[in-house]
Amino acid sequence: MTLLPTPVAALLYLAAAALFILALKGLSSPRTARRGNLLGALGAAIAVVTVLLSTAFRGATLWIVLAAVLVGTAVAVPAARRVKMTEMPQLVAIFNGVGGGAAALVGVVELAERAGEGGAVAAGATAFAVLVGSMSLCGSLLTFAKLQGTMTSRPVVLPGAGPVMVAALLVAVGGAVAVTLTGDVWLGAALLAVGLVIGALLVLPVGGADVPIVISLLNAFTGLAVAASGWAMSNTLLLVAGTLVGASGTILTRAMATAMGRSVTGILFGALRGGSTAGATEASDRPVRRAQAEDVAITLAYANRVVVVPGYGLAVAQAQHTVAELVTALRERGVDAVYGIHPVAGRMPGHMNVLLAEANVPYELLLDADEVNAAMPSTDVVVVVGANDVVNPAARTDRAAPIYGMPIINADQAGQTIFLKRSMRPGFAGIENELLFADKTQVLFGDAKESLANVVGALKDV
Repeated sequence: MTLLPTPVAALLYLAAAALFILALKGLSSPRTARRGNLLGALGAAIAVVTVLLSTAFRGATLWIVLAAVLVGTAVAVPAARRVKMTEMPQLVAIFNGVGGGAAALVGVVELAERAGEGGAVAAGATAFAVLVGSMSLCGSLLTFAKLQGTMTSRPVVLPGAGPVMVAALLVAVGGAVAVTLTGDVWLGAALLAVGLVIGALLVLPVGGADVPIVISLLNAFTGLAVAASGWAMSNTLLLVAGTLVGASGTILTRAMATAMGRSVTGILFGALRGGSTAGATEASDRPVRRAQAEDVAITLAYANRVVVVPGYGLAVAQAQHTVAELVTALRERGVDAVYGIHPVAGRMPGHMNVLLAEANVPYELLLDADEVNAAMPSTDVVVVVGANDVVNPAARTDRAAPIYGMPIINADQAGQTIFLKRSMRPGFAGIENELLFADKTQVLFGDAKESLANVVGALKDV
């Protein structure tokens, strides 16, 4: 017996789907992102409650479901509250992997319950969900490990990786066809195992700055797997939600790849021909012009226009409030100080926007790369805080560089450049930035938060 009649449940599912759409719209802008996130959470809550009230549970199944919800809540809420901004991509990878794994397991359960009945279309959709969901699960776990540092971030190319991948794909296609024709649950379980192998083969050769892009791609995979599950189970909400995730993940993947001037196939298979980023960590011993906080303060105080380019190092140092304090102090002195935001600065799109929003930085001061570059020749000083690859001129000049073709912020065209760095280690791309060694460049070494605080303090005495 259910508490909600079918028409009411259908209307509630429709409301949840509408909230998901509004959530994605809200997430498209920093101004409305918080509201969009809340709308998405409300839609998910409505969907879960509707399932519980409109499903005829048998025996103790309801209590198992409720216990699972409680356990998931107990794990997820503390984890989400404690996660650092620098670890947000890892959290996204885990969430994405869980979603893909859930879609794959639901597909296997569906095959077991249908026992070969339900038609070839439903079985085919289920096979797709099992294969793609398991690929997303394994791939997401590996991307988490790469970003978390529990395994090397360098590309891992197994012997004969190319032929093995082709063979695995052929086996997957054959297995999916067999599941479609027979609906056999054991074939479905075998297909799940093949999907795990393909997920590993897909992600292992990816390294360095490419990993966040692969997370976005796997997110699209999860969405497609969920949509396929919805098709197989005749669940409109799963179909809508999965399609939204799949479409948005695909768009985001293409946008990130374009921002790096690369193709998705090059990102996935570049290491097989020696072209993927390696993420080297060795520091350079070449001499640079070292600066002191007082020198930087004087340079900034007498500038007319200053552009601050934040990067992952800013997030690691949690220096967003201090850099905001610096920019505010400069603007109070009449300096035209703004932020130059590269689309792939940090470890995910919007990373710097969210970080600076925490410091209540006005949105109108956050300029994208094209806006900043247009005025770069008339910019007196560029302050690069914990960024490297997004201002590296090698992206324009060195065809052998892994970032060649990536649009960058043209800091080398400004009058002076000041780098705030903890060390001389390169960025994710694993290559040196020749701008560091230019005559018009100064490097202020140290923790970004402490260095910025010293510059702000020195600025008051200028």
